[in-house]
Amino acid sequence: MEHSSKTLTGVQTLLKFSYGIIPIVAGADKFTNLLTDWSKYLHPSLEAMLPFSAHVFMMIVGVIEIVAGILVFINPQKGAYLVCAWLVLIALSLLASGNYLDVAVRDLAMAIGAFSLAKLSQSVTQNSGSLAKTALT
Repeated sequence: MEHSSKTLTGVQTLLKFSYGIIPIVAGADKFTNLLTDWSKYLHPSLEAMLPFSAHVFMMIVGVIEIVAGILVFINPQKGAYLVCAWLVLIALSLLASGNYLDVAVRDLAMAIGAFSLAKLSQSVTQNSGSLAKTALT
C-alpha cells in the first residue's frame, strides 16, 4: 500500500508540473509570439466580434492561461479541471473553424490528461487524509 501511495504521488507530481508549466509557458508566449503567431488559431467569427485586435485578445488569453497554470500548482484538482475545460474550449473552437484539426486533437488528448490529473489529485488527497487519520489513531 505504501509503495502504491508513493507511485500515485509521483505520477501526480509529474502531471502537476506538466499541466502547470505548459499553460504558463503558452500564456507567456501570447505576449512574445516566439513559439508561434497565436492569433492565427483564433476562429474568424470570434475575431470579427472582438472590440479589439486579435493580439490583444490573445494577451488576455495568455493571462488566463498563466493563472490556470499557477492554480494547478496551488490546487492541482481545481487547476486541472480549469485547464481541462480550457483545452476543450480551444479544441472546439479549432474544430468549428475547420483549421488546425491536428492541434484540436492534441488539445483534446491533453484535456484528458488534465482531467486525469484532477481525478488523481482527488484520490491522492483522500488517501493522504485517510493515512493521516490512521496515523493519529
